[in-house]
Amino acid sequence: MKKNRNIERFSILASGALIAGAAAAGAADVDASASPASSILDRADSSTVPTVTVSATRRDASLQSVPVAVSVLDGDQLAHDNRNSIDNIVQQVPSATFRQQGGNKDTTIFIRGIGTISTSPGVEPTVSTVIDGVVYARPGQATLDLLDIERIEILRGPQGTLFGKNASSGVLNVVGRKPSEQTSGFVDASYYQGDEKRVRAGLSGTIQPGVLKAAVTALYADYAGNVDNVHSGGGKLNGYDRKGVRARLDLTPSSDLDVALIADYLRSNSSPTFTPYKSTSAVFSQAIAPAVAGPESRQVNADLPSDIHDINKGLSAQIDWRKNGYTLTSISAVRDWDNQQYTSTSAIGNGAEIGRITAAFPATRDIGTVEFSQVSQELRLASPKDQFAEYVVGGFYLNGKDREVYQRIVTSAARVDSGRADYGVKSESYSLFGESTLHLSPAWNMIAGARWTRDNLSYDHARNSTQTVAFPGVQPGVSNTGSTSEDGYSGRLGLQYELSRDANVYFTYSRGYKGPAYNVFFNMLNRDTLALKPETSDSFELGLKLSAFEHRLSANLAVFDTKYANYQANFYDTVAGAVVTRLINAGDVSTKGVELDLTARPTRALTLNAALAYTDARIDNFNCPPAAAASCNLNGKPLPFSPKLKTFVRANYALTLDNGLITDFSTDYAYQSKTQFDLFQSPDAIQSAYGIINAGVALSSPTSGWRVALVGKNLANRSYATNLVAATGYVTRAVPRDDKRYFGITARSEF
Repeated sequence: MKKNRNIERFSILASGALIAGAAAAGAADVDASASPASSILDRADSSTVPTVTVSATRRDASLQSVPVAVSVLDGDQLAHDNRNSIDNIVQQVPSATFRQQGGNKDTTIFIRGIGTISTSPGVEPTVSTVIDGVVYARPGQATLDLLDIERIEILRGPQGTLFGKNASSGVLNVVGRKPSEQTSGFVDASYYQGDEKRVRAGLSGTIQPGVLKAAVTALYADYAGNVDNVHSGGGKLNGYDRKGVRARLDLTPSSDLDVALIADYLRSNSSPTFTPYKSTSAVFSQAIAPAVAGPESRQVNADLPSDIHDINKGLSAQIDWRKNGYTLTSISAVRDWDNQQYTSTSAIGNGAEIGRITAAFPATRDIGTVEFSQVSQELRLASPKDQFAEYVVGGFYLNGKDREVYQRIVTSAARVDSGRADYGVKSESYSLFGESTLHLSPAWNMIAGARWTRDNLSYDHARNSTQTVAFPGVQPGVSNTGSTSEDGYSGRLGLQYELSRDANVYFTYSRGYKGPAYNVFFNMLNRDTLALKPETSDSFELGLKLSAFEHRLSANLAVFDTKYANYQANFYDTVAGAVVTRLINAGDVSTKGVELDLTARPTRALTLNAALAYTDARIDNFNCPPAAAASCNLNGKPLPFSPKLKTFVRANYALTLDNGLITDFSTDYAYQSKTQFDLFQSPDAIQSAYGIINAGVALSSPTSGWRVALVGKNLANRSYATNLVAATGYVTRAVPRDDKRYFGITARSEF
């Protein structure tokens, strides 16, 4: 431990020296805006903070002008930082966290401490994911890879008016890259310690001037993993391999009509692995040997390790027709997602190695398949700009169909038992929405919006079992069907006041809505057949956005207070000696806090970024379900996956050399306070506070279009968990990619 602390001190000092050195070199700073290859930052105007355009109000506007709390991540910056999926971008967004689970279909993103923890296809996410205007109905669809993106907008707080019913905590809005005017191409490749490889290549340009442009990007990524399987011939786990392609065709048949056709396909294989974190049972310790439980353990003894397969694909067409200042937008999309999981609820080995199996710790093998398809259609009409009343009105339709098969094989010392469940969910959602901004005076704006949603939800479920009584992890056979329909309302009301040309303040009230739900899962019981009530939220937000020092500094501040009613959460209960989950209307929860985002350009070559979020997300009133065996004394307790304090800071300095090449120095530091991962407040499921330091140096040619960078991740070598799961006798840990220090090299060539 002393050695690790010394390394951490050295890394902090080294990062500090890098920032200080960049600042000291500011006396000789120069304009580094000659080419995109010169820096991943936009340096179109080297003396000011670049203007950031967002679509948070369903029409393009500057980040500083919209009365919404938004975090914006640059796609090129994420690629250079080796942050290529949703689970690792949250390190840069203090308001967001991510729940890593055994398979990506069960993962969840949280914003301001609020997210949905459930494996049921009958519940929708609290945070909506929208990619190129298309709503992804299941969160697992979007957790694979960010293939070719321009930016990510994280809209914080309820966004039910313009982005839909399943946005009661926020929206992850991903904007893909458009084809370029000039014919161009690129190849970028990276290699990191741990045998992680990533290669992307793309072509873009005009096919017929003024009429047709196209772009295509292909991806190959492979990572062996950072967990050792000490079982004979086990090899590495917790890795992945991904192959994908994205193509976009932009047609302009006339000056007032644009058509964008987008197709994407991604195939992914992964081996997510939880390692033994703590053991309070000698039998368990003996069963996992020679692996040893510990906070920094990266070993398992698994005869059949986890194996996840995904195919995610889709087609969309966006049509924009402009007439007399009005814009009519149509977005039509179809998507398919196939998921196959070989996982386990056992921590001792996933197969049938009898020598390590006991009555207390049987081995389980879970085999699950998901076939999900969705069809969506959105129509929007945007009014002309610079009018007294500017508005966006529209309608939205989404149809989703889910079929799943789940089998659990339980091997004990005496016998092998199993259960199989076949189930599915059908969902339909219709909505009408509109939001208007009234320019009451040159300084005052009023915002008003509303959305009506109609949800139709139905399910069927049938489970067979080799036993008529419950045994570890499997309930007896049962068969049920059900359906429900609900009308929901959401909206927004607010005022915005322009303090000066470069500063404005806003105050908004937002109503969020998340539709009804069914707890449809493998161990579904008769008591789970009632539909859950919709989840609603009421949020008040006060925000300040300003630019200062001749646009060398931009600052965005938001203070929020949100209360949720009929919060949909997983409740852990014990039935017939087995722990099961019950999706329930858990009661009332709340989240309140303050967020700050800063960007500064002290010199033409030095850019500083800082973000901070203080979030107090708590259970106000927990409704214990009837006949619950577990304790429900949770009032006043923190919500899981919600650290009170989370920060991110970055410094980037670009120096032009005498030969015209540009050197970029960068470093960043992410910190979060202690985090409880368990709704029921297990003391063994708390991750202590930690900080992660990264740094990099790059050399690029503005004229030749190439860039080479050396990247160092987790320089202080700080081990941590992205999830801790406490069970009887042991605790297991989800191991992140940067659980220990590693280095890599990236290269890019543009032509």
